[in-house]
Amino acid sequence: MTSSIPPLAPVVAALGFGVLLWSPRRADLRLRVVVDRPRVTRPSNPRALLAAGAPVAALAVGGLPAAVSAGIVVALVAWIRRRRLAEGRFDRRLDDLLLALSLMISELSVGAPPVHACEVAVAELRRRMSGDGRGSSEIADGLEAMASRASLGGSAIGGGDSEPNGAPGSEVESDAASWRRIGIAWQTAEQYGLPMVDMLAALRSDLRSRRGFADRTRAGLSGPRATAMVLAGLPLLGIALGQATGAGPIQVLLGGGLGGILLMVGTALAAAGVAWSERITGKVLAR
Repeated sequence: MTSSIPPLAPVVAALGFGVLLWSPRRADLRLRVVVDRPRVTRPSNPRALLAAGAPVAALAVGGLPAAVSAGIVVALVAWIRRRRLAEGRFDRRLDDLLLALSLMISELSVGAPPVHACEVAVAELRRRMSGDGRGSSEIADGLEAMASRASLGGSAIGGGDSEPNGAPGSEVESDAASWRRIGIAWQTAEQYGLPMVDMLAALRSDLRSRRGFADRTRAGLSGPRATAMVLAGLPLLGIALGQATGAGPIQVLLGGGLGGILLMVGTALAAAGVAWSERITGKVLAR
């Protein structure tokens, strides 16, 4: 008597894959529960449901090769979305940093002490966050801690703040939009007796140049990015044309055997091409 695979085994495997794609609760939410802070109800994420359900639906339609191909596509889309969100977070941090620099330069120009200028910038950033509906700002938190240390007679930059943090995105972008640059300018001005307003003005000029270069580069790369997505979708057009002419490529690809192998290999190659082009454009933006 030969053993056979149970008919529900592919379904169980797809459900397990969906569980792996399900995003767990963030560490800060788990910490609130441990320390008995008010529990924050996390709304259901329709994107997570779609990501978990796509391989299951593909399994029901085309079997295991279709489920694997759907999983590759879902993983690629999630990876690109994380990169886009990282770019958006960097832009928001850079906007907050430029606003803080402008406010500090204005206060220092009229003779206010650096601590007061920093506190004014923090207050304005907090007001802006409440208006935009954002819960926190890395720039405001960092400047507040820096002003507290300086008001107590300590150094603007603490011993553990000299290295850039591991924020999402490239290391160059994380360091460029870090509040530590203000602290380094503050510390340098105090150490060498330089005018702090001139140091912050030079820093603001540098950040504005970086922002302009990033915007121009991102606009210039919109064409190559769109071209890469179009090239990745050309096989779908070929499949549609073949299906319209009666060749039946969909039946071959979803019929298992060699067609299933071709489906998985083709999807993996198309995803690798999109990921490769995305990495190339990402390196250009990081310069």
